[in-house]
Amino acid sequence: MRIIGIDPGSAVTGFGIVEGAAGVFSHIAAGTIRAPRGASHPDRLHNIYRHLRAIIDEHAPQAMSLERNFVAINIQSAFRLGEARAIAMLAAAERGLELYEYTPTQVKMTIAGFGAADKAQVKAMVRRTLRMDASIALVDDAADALAIATCHLFRARFASPARSAATRAANGLSGGGIIE
Repeated sequence: MRIIGIDPGSAVTGFGIVEGAAGVFSHIAAGTIRAPRGASHPDRLHNIYRHLRAIIDEHAPQAMSLERNFVAINIQSAFRLGEARAIAMLAAAERGLELYEYTPTQVKMTIAGFGAADKAQVKAMVRRTLRMDASIALVDDAADALAIATCHLFRARFASPARSAATRAANGLSGGGIIE
C-alpha cells in the first residue's frame, strides 16, 4: 500500500510518501511545499493545491494520511491551519484517495512509542522504520509528514476513512449536493 502523509501549513506544507507490505516499510519521497515570498493567502493555498495534485499524480498513492487539527492558542493560526487542511482534503477527494486523520499524539505514540516524543525522537524513528540513509536530508515538516504516513501503515488494518465524497462514491453512496 502506498500512502501520502501531509503535515499541513499555509507557509510550509510537508509531504511524505511511504509504501508498506507485510511490515516492511520504505520511503518513496518527501519534501515541502513552500509559499512564494510575499504571496497572498489565497495564492499560498492555490500553490499547495497545485503541488499536492502534481505529487499525487506522480506517485499514485492509494490513500492520504493527514494530521488532525489540534487546539491552538492563536485563533488566526488555527484558521490558517484549517484552510491548509481543507486544501489537502480537496486534493485527496479530487484524486479519489481515501482520507485518514491522526492526532499528533497518535502519530508520536505509533512511531516513537511515546505520545509526548519530541521532533528529534520522531525523526530518528522515522529514519529507522523506513531504513533511510543518514545522508538523506530531512527537514522537520517532511519528517512529520513521513511519520503521519507511516502511522497509517501501522494502523491501516484498524483505521476507518474520514467520510469524504470520494469515499462515499467508492462505496456507492450519494456524493451529490444541491445548489439553489
